[in-house]
Amino acid sequence: MKLRLFDTYTRSVRDFEPLKPGEVGMYTCGPTVYDYAHIGNLRTYIFEDILRRVLEFNGYRVDHVMNITDVGHLTSDADTGEDRMEKGSKRTGMTAWQIAELYTQEFQKDLARLNIKEPSVWCKATDHIQEQINVIQCIEEKGYTYRTSDGIYFDTSKLSDYGYLARLNIEGLQAGARVEVAEKRNPTDFALWKFSPLGEQRQMEWPSPWGTGFPGWHIECSAMSAKYLGEYFDIHCGGEDHIMVHHPNEIAQTQACYGTRLANFWMHGYFLQIDETRMGKSVGNFLRVQTLIEQGYDPMTWRFFCLGAHYRAKLNFTWESLDGAAKAFDRLRQTVYQWGDPSTLDEGYMDTFAEQVNDDLNMPRAIALVWDLVKSDLAPSVKKATILAFDEVLGLNLAGWQPPAAAVVPNEVMALVEQRQLARTEKRWKDADTLRGQIRDLGYEVEDTAQGARVQPRK
Repeated sequence: MKLRLFDTYTRSVRDFEPLKPGEVGMYTCGPTVYDYAHIGNLRTYIFEDILRRVLEFNGYRVDHVMNITDVGHLTSDADTGEDRMEKGSKRTGMTAWQIAELYTQEFQKDLARLNIKEPSVWCKATDHIQEQINVIQCIEEKGYTYRTSDGIYFDTSKLSDYGYLARLNIEGLQAGARVEVAEKRNPTDFALWKFSPLGEQRQMEWPSPWGTGFPGWHIECSAMSAKYLGEYFDIHCGGEDHIMVHHPNEIAQTQACYGTRLANFWMHGYFLQIDETRMGKSVGNFLRVQTLIEQGYDPMTWRFFCLGAHYRAKLNFTWESLDGAAKAFDRLRQTVYQWGDPSTLDEGYMDTFAEQVNDDLNMPRAIALVWDLVKSDLAPSVKKATILAFDEVLGLNLAGWQPPAAAVVPNEVMALVEQRQLARTEKRWKDADTLRGQIRDLGYEVEDTAQGARVQPRK
C-alpha cells in the first residue's frame, strides 16, 4: 500500500511523494529549553519518531532537522510577557545559557530513554542569529514589516491567505478584538525582532540593523529549516498547539521571503490529557519521564502506551491505564524473548503491517496485528523474525531486551513449552497436560493467555 499521510494544510489524507526521489526532508519543532519536557511533549516526539521510522521502512533516506528554542519564546503568543529563558533563569538562579544547556541535555536524555532517534541536525536558535536577521531583512525588503517602539513586526494584512493552515477568520478576529494590541496594526501581527528594554541589558541579546535585541520565536524555524532543508521541503511537524499561531506565522514569513508555504506536508500530534484537561507546564499538571521511573515504570512503557492511540487522537492519561500498558508490554517482551532465535519473515504479516503503518501511521491497528501474530500458529522463530521487523517501526527495542537474571527460562523448559504449544494446536490435549506436568517438575508454570503462552518460575 502506498504511504498516505494526513496534511493539516489541506485537511486531507493524501499520497506521499517526496520532492526528491528517495529522499525526505523533515523538520520537527523542538523544545523551548527553559524547563524539563513532560510526557505530553514527548508523545509528540514519539509520533514524529514513528513517522521517521515509517519513512525509512518505505526505503527513504530521511534528513531530519530539529531546532532547540533557547531564546525569543515569550510567555504569551501575543508577543507580550517575559522571555521563557529569562523566566527560567530567575526560577533556577542559573544563567539563561546554563539552563539552556541543562534542559537540552535532559531533553536528549529523555529521547534516549524512549528510543527516539536523534535528528540528523540539531540547530539552536542562538547559533543562528545571523540567519534569522537575514530572513527578516528579506521580509522587510518585500514590504511586509513595520517598526514599533518595541520591535519589528510582520504585517499579516499584506498576505491575503494568512492563517490558512489554521483556517483563521481574520475579519472576525479584527471585528471581535478585545485584547490590548499596543502598537500592533492587526491582532494577528507578530514580532520578528524584539528590542531590548531601554536601560536594561538582557542575558541574551545581539546587535541588528534595527537595534540591539533578540529574534521573535517564529523566525528561527523559517530561517533554520531553509538553511538545512531548503526553501520548500517535504514534511514539517509539531504539536497541535502550533496550528493556530506558530506554524501560520512560519508559513507567512516564508511566503513573504521565498514565495513558498515552507513544507509540502504539515503534520501535528495531538495532546495528552489528564482528566480531560491538556497536560502542560502552564497548568501545572505535568509528569516527567523521570517521574514514571521513580514510580517504578520502565520508560519504554510510555512509548508502548502511546502506540495504543492514533497520533491525531487525544490520549487521556491515568495510572490505571499505564499499569495495563505495563503488564501488556511485559508479556510481549517476555514472549518474544522466549521464542529463541529468529529465522524467516512471514510475508503475509509483513504486507498487512505495511498496510497499517502506511495508512497515516495507524499504530493501534499495527499493535493489534502484533497480538494477532503472537497468538498465531506460526513457528516461534518465524514469529520472532517478523515481530522484530515490525519493531523497526515500533521502536520498542524488543531485540535488545533481556529479562532480569532470575526470570531467564532455561532452554530445556522452553523446548517443552514449544512442544506443548504444538500439542495444543493439534488438539492433543493429553500430551499437552503431560508436558505441563514436566514443566512444573522443572520449577516453572505455563499460563495460557490471549497473547500466547507465558512462562514464569513457580512460587
